[in-house]
Amino acid sequence: MSATQFKSGVVAAATAYFCWGLFPIFWKLLDGIAAIELMAHRIVWCTITVAAYLAFTGYARFWRGIERRTIFILAGSAALIATNWWVYIWAVGHGRIVESSLGYFITPLVNILFGVLFLRERLNSAQWLAVTLATSGVAYLTVQTGTLPWIALTLAFSFGSYGLIRKVALVDSARGLAIEGTWLLLPALAFLAVLQSQGQSHFGNSFKIDGLILLTGPLSAIPLLLFAYGARRIPLTLLGILQYIGPTLGLLSGVLLYGEPFTQVQAIGFGLTWSALAIYAIDSAYRYFSAEKQSTQPSN
Repeated sequence: MSATQFKSGVVAAATAYFCWGLFPIFWKLLDGIAAIELMAHRIVWCTITVAAYLAFTGYARFWRGIERRTIFILAGSAALIATNWWVYIWAVGHGRIVESSLGYFITPLVNILFGVLFLRERLNSAQWLAVTLATSGVAYLTVQTGTLPWIALTLAFSFGSYGLIRKVALVDSARGLAIEGTWLLLPALAFLAVLQSQGQSHFGNSFKIDGLILLTGPLSAIPLLLFAYGARRIPLTLLGILQYIGPTLGLLSGVLLYGEPFTQVQAIGFGLTWSALAIYAIDSAYRYFSAEKQSTQPSN
């Protein structure tokens, strides 16, 4: 891979995470609409946006040349991203932005776990320490609050799994997203049609709401395209480091903009996770720059 491809991958992934970090602000504008309705609209308009982009760039028949096995693999990633979308929208609408940000702080460590389980990677001592600290943070929150942080864990494992599939699926980012949307399109349209027939749909009643709902298409498609583009061009470890951008912005918006509490219990639980991420980031950066230095040294 060339240096140009690597740099473009970093920029694409970082931009995607920045956009996702600001998403709570957008979803708060649609308060009062059920998460499942917003998810269905998001699927429909995202799929239309990607299909239009592919048609404009000469890939109207985007499924051509893609192996059937890959198409069925992308059914799995479609289900994962739909689950992630629904849980996140629900969390924002119910004042749980802080907990959702914890999920995306955990995701890089889920990537480590998946690397061991599926990509035959081995953990060094620093990575084991990071995983242990993060697990301790989740356990502490569970014991102190009496409930498992299911929002955080669902978001972490669904998006970590999505990233893994998109990492190994042999398809470019735009066509892969179009195939995912195709798997989800008919169920989403059917659900919205039922809502419309029952007079419960929020679409078509207000220019402002309609405009915001239509924006879910490009606002969903563009970061996903950037993420998939970056995921195929940079190491999974670096992808995990860049991911800190999103949950940091989400946490700040939840606390500073919407007044969600950040208690001492949360501070300790998050603190353990942040310590894990700091260890992970330092170790990843050290190994990356060490490898770069070795690769640039002249051979004898």
